[in-house]
Amino acid sequence: MSVTRGGFLAPPEWPLLPSNSPLAMAKPFDRAVNGFNHNISHAGRVFHVQTEDSGVNNPNITTHLFVGGNILASKKTSYAELLKAENLQDLVRQLMEDQHKQMLRNVVSGVYDNLDTTARAYQPGQLAPASEGKSGVKPTPPRAPLPPEVEAARAMSTAPQLNELGAQTIFGEDLISEKSLDEVILSYLAGEHES
Repeated sequence: MSVTRGGFLAPPEWPLLPSNSPLAMAKPFDRAVNGFNHNISHAGRVFHVQTEDSGVNNPNITTHLFVGGNILASKKTSYAELLKAENLQDLVRQLMEDQHKQMLRNVVSGVYDNLDTTARAYQPGQLAPASEGKSGVKPTPPRAPLPPEVEAARAMSTAPQLNELGAQTIFGEDLISEKSLDEVILSYLAGEHES
């Protein structure tokens, strides 16, 4: 008896893998998760933290911190030395979570509070006024040394794109709403939750 495998007839001497075998069920690892995205309000500003896995072809985890659409900080970590690990997906996910949480902790602990984020943010297609940026006055450098992730963000040749599509979260933000408690209760009673 011959068994069909992947469109061709396999010789009977080829063993079949049991369905519970890790080799039979293995899916090639490309990236642990698409990424994590969180908005956090601190000191009167909304910070957006975004962490992404570039995948095994470019084994890096990158976390960006945005304020008003402008990049404030960036941290990139390579996991090239882990590529042959059996539990690569778990290791990469843990590294992503740790790096993402560290950036969130930095925001909450005030690491970025004294950094100038007054740069004007523009929507796609919106142009800055011709007079903006031509005053000839250079901004004064900050007094304290900048965190390394801020230095890295300022050294980037191209700004990263803000991406919230397909992002997963580990913190349950989908349970948080901008609605007041009264609005949540009214929408629940009105049946809006059944969509």
